[in-house]
Amino acid sequence: MAGAAAPVLGALLCALLWAAAAAGGSPAPGTFGRVYRGTVNISTERVYAFAYSSEPGQVDAVRVYVNSNSENLQYPVLFVVRQQKGVLSWQVPLIFRGLYQKTYNYQEVSRTLCPSEPTAEMGPSDQVIFVDVASMAPFNIAYELLVTRLENFQLETNKAFNFTASPSQPQYFLYKFPQDVDSVIIKVVSDAVYPCSVVSVQDIVCPVYDLDHNVEFNGVYQSMTKQAAITVQRKDFPGEQFFVVFVIKPEDYACGGSVPSSIHGNVNRTWNLQRTKNLQVTIVPSIKKSVYVQAMFFSFLSFLSFYLGSVVVAFVHYIRVQRKALADRLSPEDGSGIMTSSHPITASTPEGSSYGAIDESSSSGGRQLSSPERGLPAGSDTDSSVEEESDFDTMPEIESDKNIIRTKVFLYLSDLSRKDRRIVSKKYKIYFWNIITIAVFYALPVIQLVITYQTVVNVTGNQDICYYNFLCAHPLGVLSAFNNILSNVGHMLLGFLFLLIVLRRDILHRRAMEMKDIYTLDYGIPKHFGLFYAMGIALMMEGVLSACYHVCPNYSNFQFDTSFMYMIAGLCMLKLYQTRHPDINASAYSAYASFAVVICLAVLGVVFGKNDMWFWVIFSIIHVFASLALSTQIYYMGRFKIDGPDSDLGIFRRAVMVLYTDCIQQCSRPMYMDRMVLLIVGNLVNWSFAIFGLVYRPRDFASYILGIFICNLLLYLAFYIIMKLRSSEKLLPIPMFCIMATAVVWAAALYFFFQTLSSWEETPAESREKNRPCILLGFFDDHDVWHFLSAAALFFSFLVLLTLDDDLDVVRRDKIPVF
Repeated sequence: MAGAAAPVLGALLCALLWAAAAAGGSPAPGTFGRVYRGTVNISTERVYAFAYSSEPGQVDAVRVYVNSNSENLQYPVLFVVRQQKGVLSWQVPLIFRGLYQKTYNYQEVSRTLCPSEPTAEMGPSDQVIFVDVASMAPFNIAYELLVTRLENFQLETNKAFNFTASPSQPQYFLYKFPQDVDSVIIKVVSDAVYPCSVVSVQDIVCPVYDLDHNVEFNGVYQSMTKQAAITVQRKDFPGEQFFVVFVIKPEDYACGGSVPSSIHGNVNRTWNLQRTKNLQVTIVPSIKKSVYVQAMFFSFLSFLSFYLGSVVVAFVHYIRVQRKALADRLSPEDGSGIMTSSHPITASTPEGSSYGAIDESSSSGGRQLSSPERGLPAGSDTDSSVEEESDFDTMPEIESDKNIIRTKVFLYLSDLSRKDRRIVSKKYKIYFWNIITIAVFYALPVIQLVITYQTVVNVTGNQDICYYNFLCAHPLGVLSAFNNILSNVGHMLLGFLFLLIVLRRDILHRRAMEMKDIYTLDYGIPKHFGLFYAMGIALMMEGVLSACYHVCPNYSNFQFDTSFMYMIAGLCMLKLYQTRHPDINASAYSAYASFAVVICLAVLGVVFGKNDMWFWVIFSIIHVFASLALSTQIYYMGRFKIDGPDSDLGIFRRAVMVLYTDCIQQCSRPMYMDRMVLLIVGNLVNWSFAIFGLVYRPRDFASYILGIFICNLLLYLAFYIIMKLRSSEKLLPIPMFCIMATAVVWAAALYFFFQTLSSWEETPAESREKNRPCILLGFFDDHDVWHFLSAAALFFSFLVLLTLDDDLDVVRRDKIPVF
């Protein structure tokens, strides 16, 4: 075939040369692989003609290499390459502009010409290209020209290909989808971090944008240091083929590097081979559609199994209750039997559970003051409005009674559960309704914003906007990383399951209140479910907002992923405190206002927390004083007030009196020893966080605040469990199982959390160095496993708070200590 085409090519070339000569030019026939040397000036121009033949269905690429020893920017050598359907031109020295208008000059340039599209003709197609060399210099400038045909222009599936590129010598190659492949991942690796490079995927359209200043004009692209990965789908390219373009940037600041120190001002410098980079590209098939289906089934079935387990536990509990009721009906109805069934007598309570030497009669006032509650039917919890409440307290009694009761050395639950149950219950329901309102107003703008982010990524092709794990980012529809979104389904499913569990307990409690004697209200922890409902909504919203964040994870929207984490931690601490302090817990308005302040501080930390020392000083001062103020309120059960009736100096008199009474007169033993130990340890932990932030100034300010919340929650929970066991209280099998499951699942979750797969604290190129392949079903990465496990861990944590004090349901409140 080649021998038969030779006469045709010769005739065609002669005709073209004759036509060019008739037009006044004198092109010289060129030979591929031969180096041509010559000189040009204002009166001399060189023209070379290269002819070749392509087989049917074959894509041939030609690369042009030029060189000139001239560094005169006023009179560069101009190279113009004319093809059948396009023109490509450049100058030597080739100039690149960097940051602050710095210029970098290259005397060696090589470019791959845009290949002609294969034709459906039966015979070979003949192609001719012209290379014009010219200059406006009044003197001779030497040059070199080399034109070659590329043998390895088309990349193959699952086959690595190595090559070298530089700013003035970019490379691009062709890839065609195999028949049975709908999606591929382009993996590019390099042993060297710098020079910074760009990987681009472009459609088969001429011209190909393969220089630093225009590579972002078309297609999908991302910067790279040592690793890059781009997922490409067949549906995005009607021709079922695309170009993979590799460009080396003249500077490294875009990849986290700095401007070379030897460059000052606008001084020019010839770089040539000083910024070459060895690259290896491998194109592998991505997952099939069946894997998407398997991953979705796995995600939903894994968490629906929790529903099945909950149904089994509820059924077992129902059977036990029915057997106990049957046994009670069959037992003799004598006096002792009636007492046993209607009053869980305190004789079953351990003698040591009195938690102090105070006589039971000291709490009788509390029971007497709760008499208005007995005057109402147990089921009369209507929806009537509740009178306006203060932040910490709505007790209708006079202030002196509060001071007398709350400042006793040994407190019992009956001392702090004296308010009308209906009013307190409605107070805690406000948490539930408020968090729903907050969730709606917070989530809707977030959803709108991340949709805009995803649209910008899809339209511009700039994959440096979002910090994915590109080695395990599976697109679906318009979403670039569907797996990171799907893995958050656990938070929503388990949050809804927790709401169902709380609802069941709420209904059973209401029925028990309607069926039993009013006197049984004096047993066990007061049942207020408003905070539990709020915790369930917060868990569901954490899943929604985490999914929104992972639509396009970056520095600007990380607060979406953490806002409801703050609320979850805060609500858990409030619930733990409310368990034994039902009358003096913070109101929903003050609690959510505090969360709003925390989120505002988080936003300020994102903006100013990176380098501004003044912000960390102010934040540390606020942190320390807030810890002291909260500690004071907890220590004095909300009865500490800095005021004075005489003058403004009363503030200082009150402070001096408190210091003298509690720190000098009773320095050997504080009045409330257990609370003092907790608050000392808590303040030491918080002051340590403040000092750490002031010294190291972590860039991830949102995670820093979240760490403060989590450490305080764990400290309080550990204190609560220790004090519970110290008071001779029991841990029933279900809360014991939940505690163990929480510890195990949290340990596993944190292991995967610290497997960093990306980091928006660095540049996108540096972040991609941390990318790793999928580890679960070929679909989920380490961070997705963290999502699964953290959802289960939070669910078990909530169950711990829900069931921790079930053993006290048969204990009188005047026997339950407060700590």
